[in-house]
Amino acid sequence: MTKRTRAKHKLDRRMGENIWGRPNSPVNKRSYGPGQHGQRRKSKMSDFGLQLRAKQKLKGYYGDVTEKQFKRTYQEASRIKGDTGQNLIGLLEQRLDMVVYRAKFAPTIFAARQVVSHGHILLNGVKTNVASARVKVGDVVSLGKKAQDMALVIEAQSLPERDIPDYVSPDGNDKVTFTRVPKLDEVPYPVTMEPNLVVEFYSR
Repeated sequence: MTKRTRAKHKLDRRMGENIWGRPNSPVNKRSYGPGQHGQRRKSKMSDFGLQLRAKQKLKGYYGDVTEKQFKRTYQEASRIKGDTGQNLIGLLEQRLDMVVYRAKFAPTIFAARQVVSHGHILLNGVKTNVASARVKVGDVVSLGKKAQDMALVIEAQSLPERDIPDYVSPDGNDKVTFTRVPKLDEVPYPVTMEPNLVVEFYSR
């Protein structure tokens, strides 16, 4: 389904949290880190360590985007009037692959990126294969005809562990409208995200 399965599980174990809330996450059985030293008692983390961890967790949640792309998104968020942390979350949620994931057109964010890159997604009726494309308020994201019958899409729509959030309004099973840019407390993260620490990390 997606070539990043092992990477997702490794990230979960490194963070010690089930970042995507998936029932098959290894953290559900082993809460300690990977490797031979994973069960050692953890020492108190420094402020820098906490900031780095918060950044890695948020970056990883959004499909482990590249550092260059993530930093560019932060820099854009810092130029927008208002709280930089909230702006960062809003920009990340406006990524096309994330809207596809929120709409339950794909079971994982990695699969959502794959569905987009393979040309199965329409943005306002136009085929778009750029996962990082910005979805604006009022934009309509829909599945292509072939994608509607894909096993991956059908699996995603039947997943019980997550719901479509209020800021993504469904129209049947193959189309959604992005109704507003969400705030941090509206985003259905399975774990606590701390964008304020990410801001502190890049502000050093």
